[in-house]
Amino acid sequence: MRQIILVLLVLLSIAQRVFPQKRAITVEDLWAVQRIGTFTLSPDGQWIAYTSIRYDMETNASSSDIYLVSSMGGTARQITTHPAYDGSPSWSPDGTLLAFLSDRGGSQQIYAIPMDGGEAQQISSIPTGMDDFIWSPDGRYFAFTTNVYPELSSLDSSAYVNRQSMAMPIKARTIDRLFYRHWNRWLDDRRSHLFVMPSTGGKPWDLTPGDFDTPPIALGSHRDFAFSPDGREIAFVRNTDADIALSTNNDIFIVPTSGGTIRRITPNPANDNQPVYSPDGKYIAYRATRKPGFESDQYDLMLYNRKTRTALNLTSEFDLDVEEIVWAPSSDKIYYSAGDQKSVVIFSVEIKNGKIKVVTLDGCNRSLCTVPDDDIIYFKRSYINLPEEIFCCNDKGEETFQITFVNQNVLSALEMNTLEDFWFPSFDGRIVHGLLLKPPFFDPAKTYPAILLIHGGPQGAWRDEFHYRWNAQMFAARGYIVIMINFRGSKGYGQEFCNAVSKNWGNTPYRDLTAGLDYALKKFECVQAENIAVAGGSYGGFMVNWMAGHTDRFKCFVSHAGIFDPVSFYGATEELWFPEWEFEGTPYANMKNYERWSPVRYVKSVKTPTLVIHGEKDFRVPVGQGLQMFTALQRLGVPSRLLYFPDEGHFITKPQNARLWWETVLDWIDHWIQESPE
Repeated sequence: MRQIILVLLVLLSIAQRVFPQKRAITVEDLWAVQRIGTFTLSPDGQWIAYTSIRYDMETNASSSDIYLVSSMGGTARQITTHPAYDGSPSWSPDGTLLAFLSDRGGSQQIYAIPMDGGEAQQISSIPTGMDDFIWSPDGRYFAFTTNVYPELSSLDSSAYVNRQSMAMPIKARTIDRLFYRHWNRWLDDRRSHLFVMPSTGGKPWDLTPGDFDTPPIALGSHRDFAFSPDGREIAFVRNTDADIALSTNNDIFIVPTSGGTIRRITPNPANDNQPVYSPDGKYIAYRATRKPGFESDQYDLMLYNRKTRTALNLTSEFDLDVEEIVWAPSSDKIYYSAGDQKSVVIFSVEIKNGKIKVVTLDGCNRSLCTVPDDDIIYFKRSYINLPEEIFCCNDKGEETFQITFVNQNVLSALEMNTLEDFWFPSFDGRIVHGLLLKPPFFDPAKTYPAILLIHGGPQGAWRDEFHYRWNAQMFAARGYIVIMINFRGSKGYGQEFCNAVSKNWGNTPYRDLTAGLDYALKKFECVQAENIAVAGGSYGGFMVNWMAGHTDRFKCFVSHAGIFDPVSFYGATEELWFPEWEFEGTPYANMKNYERWSPVRYVKSVKTPTLVIHGEKDFRVPVGQGLQMFTALQRLGVPSRLLYFPDEGHFITKPQNARLWWETVLDWIDHWIQESPE
């Protein structure tokens, strides 16, 4: 018997080494995950160059390098090893060079690597650096964007050095107009302009002079400039309205590559962006919304005929947002992605008859890409338990194939569940969608505490994707069931469903969340109804602040970057079209909605312990909102804590800050739920 036991122990030891026991995800795992950035296919479709971004918790920094992998899959080869940033790879049209952006020389410039061997050579020397670039189809030019002083006639380095040195000793700013800061940065007097330069190097020329931004600062797409197939023309996006803090009126313009007369091709007073030329040069596809001033209006797919100068809506009967656009090589159809419930689906639409077909329904698919003479679509795909990897499928959605496995080593050690869907009738009978994630190593014989997560936007959505900020697996890993409701206002359920949140912030969405939670408690007996926490960011933070004043059913709250007082929020945020649409005007003209949906009015009723989180560089929901909420809680004697980041904005982006965020949030929830303090 002793020999048998010894043999069994030896076999168990071997099995554990060969098949190591999985564990729950940690914050170190989350930041050990490599993130695939942009990727591009070689002109012959044989190779994929992609950016891999890695984070180091100890150095509190990131690094980015470019890798090369066969489009058929296999082992990837690292082709840049510099400690500086290397990214945004782009193939020359003949496939002999791979250009990319790097800041190894101090500022971000274009470099190129010969594909037959050799070291990277610097191509550009732009004194202001570069933000983005593309290669012209004939290989003769680069188009790039950079931030310039619009009154300076050229990118002369001495002029910029003199201008910058004059301003350096003084930190004060003189401001004469709105939209003087955006997201997390001050705009000062610079504008983003689009330039062209020879691909062999040389003097660039400004295609978009004037006091406008190209691409626009806000409400753009993943890229808002493109060459025509013959390389003679460029389409670009900008907003020429007098006060862009109030305007969503981005338009598409065209200009000769050599420079000259700029012509607007979209008279639409709402938002137009993402121009993409058809391979045969006949059309420009782009996205357009219909309602001026409403940033979350549905995007349609438009087709501009370059000969007749007319536009056709290809998705007028399609009730989902068009996200990314890419042409089929034959120019007879367009592939596009659209959020559909919990997925980001790939569709195709035929040019001749407007017939729309589903290509692939599975997962969240982004960064669509095609190559000439091929019916294969390449894209990045993610699930709740899989960070983005590069996949491909044919134009019918068949033969889906995973090409990269950059996180295989990290993921092989982790136990992560998939999402479960549930649908429920809300307070008024409307059917609403919810998602539930069980903790790793879930035991159906046990019950678990839960966390209700509330998404931002408010026109956002919870989807089956691996989120790096509000990662549901991280909450589940601490032994919680995670419940996520796509309340009215969420994207992916039709525009009428999305519209229901505007001017109605604390009503229907709150009632959807309450009804969805009550339904989940009945459907899933594994949830402990008396042990639930609520957490949310941005609009989710507003909803936490709102719920705190309306109910005491929860054990604790976490409010990240949430609006507390809509009136003071209006006076300090940057994109004024947002509150003016959502609250129906300015507070001076229509105070009713600002006061109606103000958590300030109900804060005296708050009893639930609340953690408040905010970043100093958050210009979207300025830091005063979080400070006001915390002050009120402290004065009312409500158990509360403030987590303040002086070096973060709306999102927490630095590894060590993120570790502190997760530790603070999870420890706060654990304290009030699991330790049951008196």
